[in-house]
Formats: sequence, C-alpha cells, structure tokens
Amino acid sequence: MRYNIDMNQPKITINDIARLAGVSKRTVSRVINQSPKVGELTKQKVEQIIAEYNYVPDKQARGLASSRSYLLGLIYDQPDALYIDEIQRGVIDTCSQRGYELVVHPCKYKSDDLNTNVLNFVRRSKLDGLIILPPASEVDALAQMLDENIVPYVRLVSGHTEATDKFVMSNDRHAASDMAKFIVSLKHEKIAMITGPLNYRSSRERYEGFTETMASLGYPLEANFIVEGSNQYESGIELGRKLLTSDDKPSVIFANNDEMASGVLKAAFELDIKVPGQLSICGFDDNLMASRVIPALTTIKRPVRQMAKYAANKLIAKVEGNNPQAIIQNCTVHPELVIRDSTGFKQD
Repeated sequence: MRYNIDMNQPKITINDIARLAGVSKRTVSRVINQSPKVGELTKQKVEQIIAEYNYVPDKQARGLASSRSYLLGLIYDQPDALYIDEIQRGVIDTCSQRGYELVVHPCKYKSDDLNTNVLNFVRRSKLDGLIILPPASEVDALAQMLDENIVPYVRLVSGHTEATDKFVMSNDRHAASDMAKFIVSLKHEKIAMITGPLNYRSSRERYEGFTETMASLGYPLEANFIVEGSNQYESGIELGRKLLTSDDKPSVIFANNDEMASGVLKAAFELDIKVPGQLSICGFDDNLMASRVIPALTTIKRPVRQMAKYAANKLIAKVEGNNPQAIIQNCTVHPELVIRDSTGFKQD
C-alpha cells in the first residue's frame, strides 16, 4: 500500500510518519528508540512506513526527545595505528546501523590526570557512553570513576573476567600457547621472544601463555632470549638487531605484535639473514601489514573489528536499556594461528 504524501517537501518529518501511521509523534519516537512500550503490530506498521519513505531521524531531535546525544566515545593510548583503524571501522559499522556517531579521544593512560581528562571529554562532548581500549581499559581506577559518575562503558581486554556486562575479551594466552606448540613442531630450540610492555595486561597474557607452554614442552626460554619491547616497529628493529648480532643467536623470534615482527624482518634483511631459511619470525594480531610484507608473517589472527562491533553493541544496549541479554552476553574472541612464509623448519 502506498500512502499519499507531498514528495516535493524537502524532507519527510516525524510528524509525517505519525500521520501516515495514524499514531502519535511520541509513539513514532518510541519505535525509533526501540522502546518496549509499543505493541508489536503498531511497531511493525511504523517501521514499514519508515522504510518505505527512507525516513532518517534527525539526530539532534532524537537527542532532545530522549535526553541522549547519540554520541559514543572511544578512549585509547595505543601506538599501533593499524589496530586503532580496525577498531574504529568496527565501531562505526555498528554506529551507522544504529544511528550513533563516534568521537575519538587519545589519552595518556599513565598520566596523573587520566580520570579528569576522560570525565571532561565525556561532559564536553555530551557522550552517551565510552569504549575503552587497552592499556587504558586495564586501569581499574578509571572504570571506578566512570561507575561513580554513572557513565556507561565497555572495556576491551585480554584474558578472562566474570563481569561480562563491562568487558569484551580476547583469549590471547591460549593463542600464544598455540604459537609455542607450532614453533616446537618446527624443531626449533633457540627460541626468543620480544614481549610488549609487561605492565600491559595483553603483553603479560601473551608472554605467560608462550613461555609457560614452552617450558611445559621442555623448551624453557633462556633469560637472554627474552627482551621487552614497546609494540612499535622501531622497537622491533632495535631489539631484532640486538638478538641477531649476539654471539648466541636465536633461530626463531616471536614478537608480541606484527609491528615489532615486521621490524625484526627489516633487521634480518639489513644483516643479510635469510627468512625463513636462517631465521623464522612470527607476530600477533594479523594486521594489514602482516600479509603484505615479504615474506608474509606467520601470526595470530585476532578479530579486532569483531571485538569492536561487540563492544559497540554492548554499549548501545547499556545506553538504551532495552536489551539486557546483549548487556550480559559473554563476548570472548579466540584468536587463531595463521601460518605464512616467515616460518619454516629449523635448518641443520
């Protein structure tokens, strides 16, 4: 059925939708905001008209009607630009479907004024809620401050927690264990690891998952084969050179992320060390760079964009308060090993 309406109007309004559906403007608003107070038949009728006329709610009007801004914030202190890009894409994919916008705010998670900085950002931007990335997501005092100020949030973390309403989790420990088993299967014995900053929870999870599994398999890592990096490309180059110019060289290096693994690859090239003939290199994340460097990196694929979508959906459910199951859903991802050309069997 086609409804009569003056299509020469510059833009169809919520009043037009209400008139066509034979309901009040408030009822249309409730349907748009997914309120449970509208009957199913009325809801379907209003949604049909909205779809037929491609009605897009005005965000400012929605905000005034619901006391919400339809703005979500993203807090990060993370040097990996490719990781941040994937996160933003995942969040924006969800926001665009649900009528929200994203505001991004870098911070220094070690700064004394972190809490004040974040709270000012929330108030200044009139945010409905926050998605917090590691390592800032690992700061419990920040989460406590947001709870005290009744600011909805979701934290992305590595590891496991029972508080499923506030977290999206990645099982990095198990994935690092899988990498250890794979390396042992290639008959390597001189095995090195470039960790991330060990005050990061994600770095500790990967470090412990890898080293504990290596030890359990009878290949405990020697102290001189464990070095701490910064998760940046330059750090991979520097520490790669350090390991590869020592008298006792490793035959395989596992880096905490692909940025550093790519840096190790460059260091090996500069030192004329063949990969994987003389040295195997592997990373973690499976970012865009991992499949494009030569040789392509063996790594752990972490579904970062999916984590971001989980976080956005969970946060919107908290903000709107109409989907309790989405709020408490256990959103844990399980990164998987991806084998490429940068690793091979140990050469005699």
